[in-house]
Amino acid sequence: MKEGIHPKYDAVQIKCACGNVIETRSTRKNVTVEVCSACHPFFTGKQKLMDTEGRVERFHKKYATKKA
Repeated sequence: MKEGIHPKYDAVQIKCACGNVIETRSTRKNVTVEVCSACHPFFTGKQKLMDTEGRVERFHKKYATKKA
């Protein structure tokens, strides 16, 4: 492999909004996520409605049934 053409691959911490911290390696310096495997409904088995930037409200407004 050629020298000096590959990005630096360092240890980083991925920080979730729920407070979970995951140790891994990446080319990025800081990684923050809104949902991780510790709080995602698919992995936890708990049904929870996640509203990111008002998407749920926009969906309900767009597909709301009209009352006569």
